[in-house]
Amino acid sequence: MTEVSPAFPRFNHVALTVPAELLDEAGRADLLRFHGAVFGWTEMPTMTRDRELLVLRCHSNEQFVYLHASSEPMRTTGTEHFGFSVATPAELTELYERARSQQSSDPRVELTKQNVDDFHVLKLHSFYVRYRLPLSIEVQCFEWAPGFGPDRTQ
Repeated sequence: MTEVSPAFPRFNHVALTVPAELLDEAGRADLLRFHGAVFGWTEMPTMTRDRELLVLRCHSNEQFVYLHASSEPMRTTGTEHFGFSVATPAELTELYERARSQQSSDPRVELTKQNVDDFHVLKLHSFYVRYRLPLSIEVQCFEWAPGFGPDRTQ
């Protein structure tokens, strides 16, 4: 008998409630402009409903940010976020520069400085960016020391 490896869940989507006015034509245009320019995200137009719903496709139809209007939208304290990773520090810097370019023309872009935390077996490169949504996005790059990596448990 052959053993079947268990399937591990993977990131699929993040769902946020937002004010209806953020999902009007102008709000959607802002969100699409920023997230498209920085992350390359696109609209799933068959899902869009004015002042009700916007789905931002994150490079795959199976990975997306689901924005739904609510009379009681999500409220956060400012540190809540979700994360994406990139393969190299250079890719992280490229995304950071795109976000900074957006910030130079729109003061609503909130952007932290790039940071590197050195954990000896791992250098964690990161920055946070937020634009008109209740959650920030943390972009990370995992720079592993020789002999270490994401699948090593000890």
